[in-house]
Amino acid sequence: MSVYSQIIQDGLWKNNPGLVQLLGLCPLLAVTNNVINGLGLGLATILTLVASNGTISLLRNNIPDEARLPVFVMIIASIVTAIELSMNAWFHELYLILGIFIPLIVTNCSIIGRAEAFAARNSVLPSLLDGFMMGVGFLLVLVVLGAFRELLGSGTLFSDAHLMFGEAARGLTITVFEDYRGFLLALLPPGAFIGLGLIVALKNVIDARHKARQPKTAKGLAGAAAS
Repeated sequence: MSVYSQIIQDGLWKNNPGLVQLLGLCPLLAVTNNVINGLGLGLATILTLVASNGTISLLRNNIPDEARLPVFVMIIASIVTAIELSMNAWFHELYLILGIFIPLIVTNCSIIGRAEAFAARNSVLPSLLDGFMMGVGFLLVLVVLGAFRELLGSGTLFSDAHLMFGEAARGLTITVFEDYRGFLLALLPPGAFIGLGLIVALKNVIDARHKARQPKTAKGLAGAAAS
């Protein structure tokens, strides 16, 4: 398996920051009451990871070990500030909904963790890919959890799409359950914990089944080779 294939698998599944590392849970649980909120925060996180990983990889040989973490935080904070100002300018209503959780990206352990564990030790291209795939993995968890909570809580999908895609996107809202009274627990913080727990449990079941099939496959290949 190539290095790039390993990076992709780690970001999307094997080392997913939301499902395996369980990092960045504060914004993950707080804003995922619908798909669009999760998508907005996920895209901001991807931009931060890619930009911070690339910048830190470029500067890694010039950053003294004694000041490593403060420099990482300063770089990440500068990138997040630029993203926050851009969202305030072009996606103001969505920016108001996400609120404090955009600047809190600076303290997201997964971003600092990738800077320390990967970007500071690898060249630019692998670091950019690592940041992108870790960000995509995190975004997928945000969107899936947001869809789960929005569907159970409101009976819709892609409500408030106009906040990200403009007035023309108002028609993107999908009403799955007509005359649905809603399930309030799904939209409250406990619903976020329950939803994430179910997603993590599903991933663990899939991993366990995949692992259980591997010895059988290996034995079958060994038997075929012996015959």
